[in-house]
Amino acid sequence: MSVESIFPRLEPLLPSVQKPIQYVGGELNSQVKDWDAATVRWALMYPDAYEVGLPNQGVQILYEILNEREGVLAERTYAVWPDMEQVMRDNAIPQFTVDSHRPVGAFDVFGVSFSTELGYTNLLTALDLAGIPLESADRTDGHPIVLAGGHAAFNPEPIADFVDAAVLGDGEEIALAITEVIREWKDEGEPGGRDGVLLRLAETGGVYVPRFYDVEYLPDGRIKRVAPNRPGVPWRVEKHTVMDLDQWPYPKKPLVPLAETVHERFSVEIFRGCTRGCRFCQAGMITRPVRERSITTIGAMVDEGLRQTGFTEVGLLSLSSADHSEIADVAKGLGDRYEGTHTSLSLPSTRVDAFNITLANEFSRNGRRSGLTFAPEGGSERMRKVINKMVSEDDLIRTVTTAYENGWRQVKLYFMCGLPTETDEDVLEIAGMAKRVIKAGREATGRKDIRCTVSIGGFVPKPHTPFQWAGQTNHETVDRRLRLLRDELRSDKEYGRAIGLRYHDGQPSVIEGLLSRGDRRVGKVIRAVWEDGGRFDGWSEHFSFERWTSAAETALAGEPVDLDWYTLRDRDEVEVLPWDHLDAGLDREWLWQDWQDAIDETEVEDCRWTPCYDCGVCPTMGTEIQIGPTGKRLLPLSVV
Repeated sequence: MSVESIFPRLEPLLPSVQKPIQYVGGELNSQVKDWDAATVRWALMYPDAYEVGLPNQGVQILYEILNEREGVLAERTYAVWPDMEQVMRDNAIPQFTVDSHRPVGAFDVFGVSFSTELGYTNLLTALDLAGIPLESADRTDGHPIVLAGGHAAFNPEPIADFVDAAVLGDGEEIALAITEVIREWKDEGEPGGRDGVLLRLAETGGVYVPRFYDVEYLPDGRIKRVAPNRPGVPWRVEKHTVMDLDQWPYPKKPLVPLAETVHERFSVEIFRGCTRGCRFCQAGMITRPVRERSITTIGAMVDEGLRQTGFTEVGLLSLSSADHSEIADVAKGLGDRYEGTHTSLSLPSTRVDAFNITLANEFSRNGRRSGLTFAPEGGSERMRKVINKMVSEDDLIRTVTTAYENGWRQVKLYFMCGLPTETDEDVLEIAGMAKRVIKAGREATGRKDIRCTVSIGGFVPKPHTPFQWAGQTNHETVDRRLRLLRDELRSDKEYGRAIGLRYHDGQPSVIEGLLSRGDRRVGKVIRAVWEDGGRFDGWSEHFSFERWTSAAETALAGEPVDLDWYTLRDRDEVEVLPWDHLDAGLDREWLWQDWQDAIDETEVEDCRWTPCYDCGVCPTMGTEIQIGPTGKRLLPLSVV
């Protein structure tokens, strides 16, 4: 049955809200397919505002892949700002897609991509506006399957009551596989109803359906076990890994936003995975193994993407882009192709030990020379051993000196505060490092206009990392250390004015810690926060620590656990963790040993260049590291 657009009712209301253009749709390369010609229909959501959500690579890739398939339709929706939410409630406007403005509740699948746990409350807003019951147990056959994905879905237990299913890992292949399961189920007359299709998905071993698993607890609050409650449902659900990225050169036609967004560029993912082994980094752990795109595929994607969009900046993205085995040839080849044009190239933050001035000059060849960003992460040599960030201070000084000598005037350094075993002295060493950076720059250039910005984030222990067992540092300690650092920098008359300091207070990190390592009982907290008005918790102006602590105290009152229990305590080796039944490919014993190595300040090499050290990913998943070099070069573009 056709589903009508709600735009005729929506359009007259748009002048009453801020930034109405974000709800209009019609972007270059967006698609509106025939509703009646599709048998499986997806609504894809990034649970944040349009300006953050539209550039998201994951959603754009799935949007394009699904819409390429005959009989499949995909549209996008984003979180609406509170003013728009009120207008929608006052006028009975449901959560809608921006492509054809159809109600989200009319789709077969409502797929939500979480890159941060602080987007969970926005999911509840979208469900409520869509007329979809908040809890999966209350949904009927007429409601969409609510499906979670993205990095923050590697522990979906805190939102287990609100989602019907979750997938771990790369989405390209599993999204199509899910589509086929739903298509077959519909063709057969939808046997078994909602439970029937969810059981089919669960039996594949690649889709986690929380309702088919029971969680038992010990008297002290820890988990006793997580066990399937249906025949045919696997004990462990595996992540998905796309092994040949050259076969998936998406997005081919990136969306061009109508309103200003956080990234105004065309982005190409040049490889996935990372084996540097930084112990704090969930992304590096859960995306193993390393899989590179070939230089020729990268070149073809850049060429096609620029022609399809008109963007003038290309971002070469990955977790550590300068580690691509052919990055020098990629940079030179693209630099040669686009020299003399308005097209510029950019890398995200660069590892100190992977940076070289030749590479940097290639990326600034067209005259755009922005500041350089490096991420030492830990302030002291000792802390960098703990977190396995194998960068010495001498390496950093040598690198930034070279940059200053070659015309750069601004360097940004990124650190974390609240890391395991951290002391006040470790944090104060950040000030010493920043001062030495300024001193080295002045000596190398003979100039006084040298700048260094220190940016600090609060550390949050994440699932599927060696630090998953670590107690989180309380926010009072984090804030006190940051004040000490601020005072140390301000008190230096010689270098203080040349050093900028940006940091966030420790309270949001505590709530992120609760959500990242929580179990199903945390769902009551999320719902209580949402009912109390919690929205856009990733935005400082909307976040309320008091709202979260109050909700946790009330919602967990009858439980042997509380906010501190979830965040501050160390876990021991034998404790069942909420995500132990979800397989990221990593061997649990290896992760525990790496946690012990962290405590002992023992570093571990990158397995791309050394023998395997048994993290478990390759043998467990039947995969292997895929790196070059291929020996190929980028040819000049043909003149049209």
